[in-house]
Amino acid sequence: MAVEEFKPDPYIATAMNCMLWIFYGLPMVHPDSILVVTINSIGLAMELIYLSIFFLYAPNKGRAKVIGWVALEILFLGVVAACTLTLRKTHAQRSDLVGILCVIFGVLMYASPLTVMRKVIKTKSVKYMPFYLSLANFLNGVIWVTYALIRFDLYILIGNGLGALSGAIQLILYACYFKSTPKDDDENGVVEPSELQLSGGNGPARPAV
Repeated sequence: MAVEEFKPDPYIATAMNCMLWIFYGLPMVHPDSILVVTINSIGLAMELIYLSIFFLYAPNKGRAKVIGWVALEILFLGVVAACTLTLRKTHAQRSDLVGILCVIFGVLMYASPLTVMRKVIKTKSVKYMPFYLSLANFLNGVIWVTYALIRFDLYILIGNGLGALSGAIQLILYACYFKSTPKDDDENGVVEPSELQLSGGNGPARPAV
């Protein structure tokens, strides 16, 4: 088994985004945000599972990329936490600083599939853009936008509003290029039964003209 041309970029970006939102929702930064912490903790666990699977089947170059980026993200989060807790004294100041970072990395997370979207347009194939991942991104953005409107949390609203838009674009691309995506059997040179014309005698079947 191999990862072929699948990229870890969306999972790496989402892991960073989840870590920042977990920090944002902690009582010392933004009190009464237990839902934000809970959901993003689950999200972080899932992203780490995805990255672990990718790591197992990726070539050495792909593994080095995953290790390097995850280590960099942990280091960055440590710096952010230290600066926030020492340089910002009130909850409002801490929420503003971490909230802005969450928006920035939320945009990066939702923009990370752009590399895949470009490939979809270039190859006219959605093989490497999973439908359910795109659908989940869209629904996730819509749900968090609704939550942000209820709580009127500007940072959650901006990041996830862009996320819903990104997910919608991915779904539109999927609808446009789904039919033009070559099937695996076609790529491997296997002739489908529907493309065979049975001969009248005992000879082999031949492709229909």
